[in-house]
Amino acid sequence: MEWLHELFKKSPEMALFLSLAVGYAIGKIRFGKFQLGGVAGSLLAAVVVSQVGVQVDNGVKAVLFALFIYAVGFESGPQFFGALGRRTIKEIVLAAVMAVTSLITVVVMARIFGLDKGLAAGVAAGGLTQSAIIGTAGDAIAKLGLAAEETARLQGNVAVGYAVTYVFGSFGAILVCVNILPRFMGRSIRDDAIAAETSMQAGVKVLGPDQQDAAPALVGRIYELTGDAKRSIAEIENANPATTITIERVKRAGRIIEPSPELVLQGGDTVLVVGRRDAVVASAPLLGREVYAVEGMELTMLKRDVVLTNKEFDKHTVAQIREATAGGVRHGIFVVQISRMDKVLPMAPDTVVHVGDVVSIYGAEQDVKRVAAVIGDAIVPSAKTDYVYLGAGLVAGLLIGMLSVRLGDIPLTLGAGGGALLAGLLFGWFRARKHTFGALPAGAVQLLKDLGLAGFVVVVGLQSGLQAVETVRQLGLTIFGVGVVVTIVPMLLTMLFGRYVLNYQNTAVFAGALSGSRSANPAFGEVLDKAENTVPTVSFAVTYALANVFLTLLGPLIVALV
Repeated sequence: MEWLHELFKKSPEMALFLSLAVGYAIGKIRFGKFQLGGVAGSLLAAVVVSQVGVQVDNGVKAVLFALFIYAVGFESGPQFFGALGRRTIKEIVLAAVMAVTSLITVVVMARIFGLDKGLAAGVAAGGLTQSAIIGTAGDAIAKLGLAAEETARLQGNVAVGYAVTYVFGSFGAILVCVNILPRFMGRSIRDDAIAAETSMQAGVKVLGPDQQDAAPALVGRIYELTGDAKRSIAEIENANPATTITIERVKRAGRIIEPSPELVLQGGDTVLVVGRRDAVVASAPLLGREVYAVEGMELTMLKRDVVLTNKEFDKHTVAQIREATAGGVRHGIFVVQISRMDKVLPMAPDTVVHVGDVVSIYGAEQDVKRVAAVIGDAIVPSAKTDYVYLGAGLVAGLLIGMLSVRLGDIPLTLGAGGGALLAGLLFGWFRARKHTFGALPAGAVQLLKDLGLAGFVVVVGLQSGLQAVETVRQLGLTIFGVGVVVTIVPMLLTMLFGRYVLNYQNTAVFAGALSGSRSANPAFGEVLDKAENTVPTVSFAVTYALANVFLTLLGPLIVALV
């Protein structure tokens, strides 16, 4: 193994990527219905790799975690601020229950197994994966007035307990949130995440990536006019006031004719009709027989999202805007969707639109450009990330994380993770209001989340895996077993409380809240992976912020009670 030690000493990043590759391979293996997942697999792989001796700088861990938690906040900002209010009371109570049950479990186990104050606090810090407890407990021990040697011994034991229990603290939270909770609820995280997303969209059908309707609402059809009746394009388009079609192309005697409202169509003309399916079907008797693949009738249509900035449309209903807009302006344009803060609104006549809403329009390219200029600012799709906005958000988050408020002798702070999460939520929310800057494409968000979290967990495993294994060899399995109990029991008790007292019904929302109440970032990453959308993030963000405060306070309480 010496050659591996030397290899990883020269290139510690190789150990990181090896753990990721092996861990994700392990995570794909199924044992019946059980599957570890990439994050838990990476943690186990990192612990094994750490046994040859690997040194990874703490800065790598900090950067990876900041990227992960900021991306999570950025993606969920619009939904988070829309959900604040009375609906978050359950999350507040859940986080408090987790903290109280954790404290009771640690104190009881410490008294049963005769752990001193240092080991008890260390087990809490590792078993609950709340590193801040090390600091608050260490400060509390220093103020006990003990001899210098005893103080140093107890503070050292805090680190020992933490090292032994931290790995399972991360792993156990994943087991509860991703494997035990769905079985307990009787529904999968993915199914309930889809149900919650549909509910949030007010029943509006939202297609996922690579999905499309078998029968799309907007269609184009080619007809060959029959009969001798002569009608203008305007007459045909306005024949049914309740429905709208547009004639985009006309072919007569082998020649393409520019369509205009006054143009009179004749029998034998070929026309390209575009409109909503029901309108096109209703208009078919006026047109003639449908034909296919007529040369010269090809037309490329464009869909473009536009941010509404025209104040003339602000706080008006869809019906009012339609009535007030000249036919020449809206001709050839179909409004496909209206969304606000990434939430799709129903396309009903009484739906009220506001400045900042995103309107998705569909039509020929020249028509789309014309109408987009009237509505507001067009959002041009791009795969590029706005690194100015990303960098500013991360700097703001890390600065917020450095702020500290003292509660008596206990310093309370969000820390880098909490600060980055808060900044991500704020910057994501502001981006959803403007849309014209701060681009962070979905693919980039996913990469930051996956690589950030898995990389963070791997660094934790590489740094503490060797020490944890060696400590278990020296002190036996007692501390490790106590850590398992401290990890699992509070989560199970909180899960029961959340289900039967707080009445959580949705597995995805519950899993997010439960992982956040334990500040269990690896577990939350696996929950997100199972959900395949951002539904669990809102409940996680609330409980995570509270857990950073509640669990940090456990340090001096454990020192006082053990």
